[in-house]
Amino acid sequence: MFPKKTFLPVVGILAATLLLSACSSGDGGGTPGAPDAPGGASQAATPATVSIEPANASGISPSTPIVVKAANGKLTAVTVTSSKGKTVAGNFSADKLSWTSTEVLGYAGTYQVKADAQGADGKQVEKTGEVTTLSPKKQANANLIPAPAAVKATGVGVGQPIVFSFGVAVKNKAAVEKALSVESSPKQDGGWYWMDDKNVHYRPKEYWQPGTTITVSAKIYGVDFGNGVYGSDDRTETYKVHDSWIGKADGNSEQMQIFHNGSMVKSMPISMGKDATPTHLGPHVISDKQANYTMDSCTYGVCPPDPKAYRSNEKFSERISNDGEFVHENPNSVGAQGSSNVSHGCINLNAANAEWFFQNFGLGDVVEVTNSGGPQLPVWDLYGDWSKSWADWQKGSALQ
Repeated sequence: MFPKKTFLPVVGILAATLLLSACSSGDGGGTPGAPDAPGGASQAATPATVSIEPANASGISPSTPIVVKAANGKLTAVTVTSSKGKTVAGNFSADKLSWTSTEVLGYAGTYQVKADAQGADGKQVEKTGEVTTLSPKKQANANLIPAPAAVKATGVGVGQPIVFSFGVAVKNKAAVEKALSVESSPKQDGGWYWMDDKNVHYRPKEYWQPGTTITVSAKIYGVDFGNGVYGSDDRTETYKVHDSWIGKADGNSEQMQIFHNGSMVKSMPISMGKDATPTHLGPHVISDKQANYTMDSCTYGVCPPDPKAYRSNEKFSERISNDGEFVHENPNSVGAQGSSNVSHGCINLNAANAEWFFQNFGLGDVVEVTNSGGPQLPVWDLYGDWSKSWADWQKGSALQ
């Protein structure tokens, strides 16, 4: 006889199973709606912060922009005001994370900066600061030679160098040269050469092409020239190069051949400097012209009783160097013109040829002298720029 088995009711088994399920949890027993653990709580939004660059600075260059930046939020307003109440213009970035001034500041100025931003937490934040610009000991101007207004109607010749004369000694030549630029159309290679501490010249590798437009800029405002001197104002000017006029004066033939845009159009008898006062060799560039001019050797240090001294009134005179060399009419040497050199260094012409030369040649046009028996025209003798080879000219740059 088998033992009697005991069976639990089905309803009891189901109830026990449900009870066990309710006591266990697959998510670790978390309570709905409670923060995640560990550290799983939603972080409170971070307030915005605002920075000003340069921050509470003094003695900065006025060309240094003021920049305001926001983090953890966006800028809503920025004002920069001078001590005279003038508001400085500026622009926000597209994302409103920064603001940058768009106009230069003044020298020796104090500027109040006020910036507002809204953070991701919705709260407003304000930031203020002060910026002071430097006070120069002296300011340097970018004086141009030739004066653009003087050649606006006529243009300049193919040999014309561009000269910046600052009027004060430049210690930081590299910094100043970086602020200068020359753009030509059509484009030509060119470079700067420092003649001395105050004057820097620019010339192309070869003569300018006729019809060239030259745009010259000096972005020197705020540039440190050294010794407490800073650039005064930026400047941009344009020159136009006229037709090519080149005179080739030969001391052997005693003739000067005239070339217009590369073609010889005239030849004229000349008399150049005698043995005691020979005309300099090399390319000369016309820097001035006067229908009537008093030539006085005292202007370059040769005065009576020196036997080389002279003073005379001449017609149709065009200066080709700074030490007294001109192309001009000289009726007293007509008999020697075409046969011998008898002048003090000038190139003498008869009346008709001098007037023709005067009518056709102007600032920047070239007179190339060969076989004169004289020394090379010095690079510093306005304008001896073309006496240097291109390789040597490039060595005159402060950026080499």
